[in-house]
Amino acid sequence: MAKRILIVDDEPLIVKGLKYSLEQDGYETDSAADGEEAVAKFFESAFDLVMLDVMLPKLNGIEVCQRIREKSNVPIIMLTAKGEDMDKIMGLEYGADDYMTKPFNILEVKARIKTIFRRTSMMNRDSDNKLISVRDMVINLNNRSVTIGQKEVNLTAKEFDLLQLFVANRGKVFSRESLLETIWKYDYLGDLRTVDVHIRRLREKIEKNPAQPEFIFTKWGVGYYFTDKD
Repeated sequence: MAKRILIVDDEPLIVKGLKYSLEQDGYETDSAADGEEAVAKFFESAFDLVMLDVMLPKLNGIEVCQRIREKSNVPIIMLTAKGEDMDKIMGLEYGADDYMTKPFNILEVKARIKTIFRRTSMMNRDSDNKLISVRDMVINLNNRSVTIGQKEVNLTAKEFDLLQLFVANRGKVFSRESLLETIWKYDYLGDLRTVDVHIRRLREKIEKNPAQPEFIFTKWGVGYYFTDKD
């Protein structure tokens, strides 16, 4: 079955170009020209990925991202015409998995989409041990869900990938550079703050007190590591 992609942008030429190129690669696409239409379409149908412009009429891209994240961990790529780091970090902080700055190369767009789908497919296929328990946290590798004390925790795709990597390598310290290389898996054009943002958001979701973590720790000057030891 073809992967379905929702393209959200108020620039018709960009939408037309993305739809044409992605459909040539076998994807099914739909589009929305404003934030309200994007939210409505997303919850009316099933999508495998969302390409979401930051600057939109009615609801901006950050607001749309937040609403999607309340119900779904579908991968989201933010599109921004601004070259400002704050827009990119804001998008990631509110649940986006990646960002691209306009104007972008369509070949890079395709490469990033393929990377996201390949990573998701590999993790689903390789999840022989479907459940991992860490104290009162249960990680389901089959449906990529996390529950803590019977309460489901809504993680983004990148947050889940980070948690899965940490749990599979308990006690191992990962530098921010190695996390970028391992999780993003391509020549990432962002900076190391991207990792810090994702770690902070992940801590906020799985730690009782993010300021005094029980799972994800910082090795100052080196990176991050996971432990389930009291």
